Amino acid sequence: MFEGLNMGDLGKMLEEVQKKAKELEERNESIELTARSGGGLVKVTANGKGEIIDIEIDDSLLEDKEALQILLISALNDVLKMVEENRKSAALGMMGGLNPFAGGSGQS
Repeated sequence: MFEGLNMGDLGKMLEEVQKKAKELEERNESIELTARSGGGLVKVTANGKGEIIDIEIDDSLLEDKEALQILLISALNDVLKMVEENRKSAALGMMGGLNPFAGGSGQS
């Protein structure tokens, strides 16, 4: 099954993957993704690692706790989806566009 497999080449491949993964993680720290809700009354910004780095709330919401909570949850969920999509896109880019999740079901 593993005939002709050069373990040295495999080691080099793994080192290259680790190097690219580290570069990707460093790049994600500098990426900023922003989601808005309520027509911009709430704005949440996260970095590519998924860390929330800023939240802006319009003063008009400070008197309406329930509306603030709803808009904040919406913006947080949206920015976290953006982070996940960014991670998937970056991972696929790192793999040269090869999608390991496509096909392979064995069904025709």
